[in-house]
Amino acid sequence: MPKVYPVYDNKFKVGIDGSATADTIIANVTNFAPSIEGGVEEWNPMEAGGWGDAMMTSKKLGFSFQGKRTYGDPGNDFIAGLAWKSGNDVVAPFAWEMPSGAKVEFTAIINVTTPAGGDSTAVDALEFEVKCKGKPTFTPAPAPAG
Repeated sequence: MPKVYPVYDNKFKVGIDGSATADTIIANVTNFAPSIEGGVEEWNPMEAGGWGDAMMTSKKLGFSFQGKRTYGDPGNDFIAGLAWKSGNDVVAPFAWEMPSGAKVEFTAIINVTTPAGGDSTAVDALEFEVKCKGKPTFTPAPAPAG
């Protein structure tokens, strides 16, 4: 039987303090948007009578996240601390665990876009982008028992 899942069943993990694996959950993520960008090469061969052809030759995976700054949470503190860094200091293992059981793991470049802020009566914000560095590893959801 087909299933649907609530968005809150998605989990995001990051490798902190030089960890080689993404094993620390990032607290208080309130919204995420994955994006897959395909690089398409296009050409117009003479024999096609003016009609074009195309081939997808590359892919890029990225995410944008919104959340609340949670002081004292290891994952949230790690992400927020990257706001003041660049280069190799913003590269870390990252994982997306989907409600179905599927998983995407990759080396990430993490760009903090909002390390804090908001209205005076709001909870402090934390917003960041995650870019996949190279090809991710996708593990499909386990087959249903039956």
